Amino acid sequence: MSTEIEIRIGLKSGMADPEGANVQKALNLLGFENVNTVKSAKCYRVVIDGNQDTALAEAEKMCQRLLANPVVHDYSISVAD
Repeated sequence: MSTEIEIRIGLKSGMADPEGANVQKALNLLGFENVNTVKSAKCYRVVIDGNQDTALAEAEKMCQRLLANPVVHDYSISVAD
């Protein structure tokens, strides 16, 4: 049995987001003038052997050890649809 997990990683509030700022600027230049803020984030979908509880626990370890820097990142983990 495998479980597909979705992990979203983004910058904490107050952190500079140059990628998001560049996308916002480009959108404004393309005529999307009502866009006030763009925040970038990464999304990983990981298929893990085991039940949901095991997969969620493994995904938490992945975030703590590799995927997210707790100083600058927030992350969320969920079972993929």
